[in-house]
Amino acid sequence: MKHSVPRGDTYVWMTGGFLALCVIMITGMLLLIVVQGIGYFRPRPIDQFALQGDAEAETILGQVYSREDIPGDVAMTLGYDPAARPVRYLVRVGNRELFAQDFRWVNGPDVGMVTRPANAVCLERVEYGNAYGFVHSLRLGANRVIDSEIDAWDVFQKIHETLRGLLEQIKAREKDELGELNYQFEQHRLEVKALEYRLANGRIDSASYETRKTEIVAAMANLEQSLRLHQAALDSMRRIAREPVLVLRALGSSGEDLVDIPVASIVRAYKPNSMTATATLRFYASKVWEFLSDDPREANAEGGVFPAIFGTVMMVLLMTMVAVPFGVLAALYLREYTSGGAMVRIVRIAVNNLAGVPSIVFGMFGLGFFVYFVGGGIDALLYPERLPAPTYGTGGILWASLTLSLLTVPVVIVATEEALAAIPRGIREGSLALGATKWETIRRVVLPSATPGIMTGAILAMARGAGEVAPLMITGVVKLATEMPFDSHFPFFHLDRKFMHLGFHIYDIGFQTSNVEANIGMVYTTTLLLIGIILFLNMAAIMVRARLRERYRTAGF
Repeated sequence: MKHSVPRGDTYVWMTGGFLALCVIMITGMLLLIVVQGIGYFRPRPIDQFALQGDAEAETILGQVYSREDIPGDVAMTLGYDPAARPVRYLVRVGNRELFAQDFRWVNGPDVGMVTRPANAVCLERVEYGNAYGFVHSLRLGANRVIDSEIDAWDVFQKIHETLRGLLEQIKAREKDELGELNYQFEQHRLEVKALEYRLANGRIDSASYETRKTEIVAAMANLEQSLRLHQAALDSMRRIAREPVLVLRALGSSGEDLVDIPVASIVRAYKPNSMTATATLRFYASKVWEFLSDDPREANAEGGVFPAIFGTVMMVLLMTMVAVPFGVLAALYLREYTSGGAMVRIVRIAVNNLAGVPSIVFGMFGLGFFVYFVGGGIDALLYPERLPAPTYGTGGILWASLTLSLLTVPVVIVATEEALAAIPRGIREGSLALGATKWETIRRVVLPSATPGIMTGAILAMARGAGEVAPLMITGVVKLATEMPFDSHFPFFHLDRKFMHLGFHIYDIGFQTSNVEANIGMVYTTTLLLIGIILFLNMAAIMVRARLRERYRTAGF
């Protein structure tokens, strides 16, 4: 020990041991996220519990989400033997038309028999969550009913895809045709407000005001007529979609109940207890595609997260585009143009300390400076006729990105300074000796050589900024925003719009919903997706850094 301590062998082994422990912990965490996240997409079997005991016999149908031992004191209260270690099951019974809650606990000692009926069906709906039961019949209209369970299921599968396609057409027409008409109507309304503002401030005479207003009112009347025609056509399509009704035989607390479920409201229908391997794989693919490409539904607990994916990626790119240039310029000034001194040391200490400031502080600064001061100033200068309704004077993806750029710019400054300091002094002196100016030396020699280090700072900034949530909650992120920050109208990218973020989505579905048990899988899956996006962005930056490093290594730098 006396000889090993001075050489540092003990500390080397300790460092290696702690590093190995950290790697094991991170690997275990990622493995847990992967297993739980992938498990979210699997079709859970439907169990039928026949309850027996002192109470009236009851039959429960649903999917088991977890199993645990009943605590000893609870077991004694319920009259069970704690030594037998009784268990209980958390069952998702769905059918909100019949039950007050989606989940209920089933105590193992009360279960007489558990079966998995092959014909039990699970219906994922646009609203009201899942429905469980058995197909009773199918109504295709006022005078046509299919009573046979097998025939009703076969016909349902055929018409379901047709109705879903009809609903997609309705949704597309609402977004494209009605959306365009509503946009034009809103533009005319804003133009009228602008005319009133200019008239009140003496910038236009009353004759011109009346002439232009008459033209706008006439155009708005034509738009209203077109809106009514399109709305009537859509209403007709919706009536056709609402006609087919699947009658489900559900198991309620009082026995069997027949529940009418419109076929158009069913997103997915399957019988998990009788699915083949091929059907299971198709189910997995369908769920994964829905998760990556669709909008959320059911208070974000179901459906997809595409708006959150887009918002996260766009915010990270905007943040990087702002943080990296400003961070590089600040590092260049501190390293190349200052001669040192107390003031420079104070600035460096301040930059290093900024990395330790809580992120919520940056959020409060972004709210006060960017949203209220800068955004409010833009509204007063460019959109005075729209006030008091704010345009830029409220949270949006632009202000959230600028706030996070302030949060991450110290990382870029430190990494860039280290990269600049690593460039040999002889390279600068050689360039100056050949007649280049200081700026030419920096632009053509120093900056290209430091680019790999700058990319390292960008990678660290993206990794930190993508996972921040607290500043976003007060600068633009919202629970649901299916309207993308871009469209076909000028200026195409609307940076004043609010957006969704995967980090906030995880917080929302994990802590702000009533059915937390049903959302655990979604939490793990969204976490896995966020980690994957961060890794993808980082890997892209790492590949660029590696190519630049190889390029300047072969060039002799």
